[in-house]
Amino acid sequence: MEKIQVKLKNRQSAVIVGECLNNLDKYLNGRKNFIITDKNVNEIYGERFPDSPVYIVEPGEKSKDLGVVADICRWLLDLGADRHAFITGIGGGVVCDLTGFVAAVYLRGVNFGFVATSLLAQVDAAIGGKNGVNLDGYKNIIGTFTQPEFVICDVDMLISLPEKEYVNGMAEVIKHALINDYGQFAHLEEFSIPILAKERNEMEFIVGHSARIKAGIVGNDELEQGERRKLNLGHTWGHAVEKVTSLPHGESVSLGLAFSARLSVKKGILKEEEKERILKLLADFDLPVINEADPSTVFDALVKDKKREGGSIHFVLMNGIGNVVIEPIDIEELKNFALNGN
Repeated sequence: MEKIQVKLKNRQSAVIVGECLNNLDKYLNGRKNFIITDKNVNEIYGERFPDSPVYIVEPGEKSKDLGVVADICRWLLDLGADRHAFITGIGGGVVCDLTGFVAAVYLRGVNFGFVATSLLAQVDAAIGGKNGVNLDGYKNIIGTFTQPEFVICDVDMLISLPEKEYVNGMAEVIKHALINDYGQFAHLEEFSIPILAKERNEMEFIVGHSARIKAGIVGNDELEQGERRKLNLGHTWGHAVEKVTSLPHGESVSLGLAFSARLSVKKGILKEEEKERILKLLADFDLPVINEADPSTVFDALVKDKKREGGSIHFVLMNGIGNVVIEPIDIEELKNFALNGN
């Protein structure tokens, strides 16, 4: 078991890799706990939850909605949850986003924690304190920066994940290697087969590695004023793809990583052979690299991205494998590449 501290200016958040859902009670410290989960997670793990009221949402992005937030807040109010209450989200990225947002706004903020049940949540969504809900299909337009007390990453829970969901999480694992660790990228190339086979040691290794990278970046830039923008690698184009195609988040991010790699080659900061290695690694994990959607439709969604400022957008490019740079790119330049050069 590894405990990784996300060190922030006003508080700390702990990511506990290898801890077990059955030990959740010891992190609650006797507080009145309220659980938010989804139907699938509740069916598989509900009998292992601590004795707490449980609110069950439908799986999927449609639950990241202000109407669902209001329903959960009414439920908390009806059950007498006060400012000393604690909320635990047990689930994947959607449940973690929803739980963090509810905890941030209910009674102007109550403490909360996560038991992350998907690879996507364990390596990314549950870590860092960004919580949001969608608006009219646009991802996380309404959100907060509020840190969980803890994130429990029970890697044994990944065994029950459908293969497609597990592979989706690998897009974020690859993203972290591309941002900050050439050695990890090479490890993923070499050990793709045991990782896909969900060998426990490999799962614990990749979850811990991604958690350390994200914890370090978030600790230096909690509110995304600079360095934290690196974590958006693959997400600017990827979120737009997700909006217009309804592809899963990980597959959309994979397409975003491929887009960024190609644009980085055009910008002259990534070698052609490095781009080919990146595309091959994504394909080795059965992640898509060729965008089937109409690029003009994707671009129209992209210009509504939160990262846009005036006539440009902050875009994360790859300066070799294991290093990235953030550049403001003119919207027209990006449009020309998306429509003609990608």
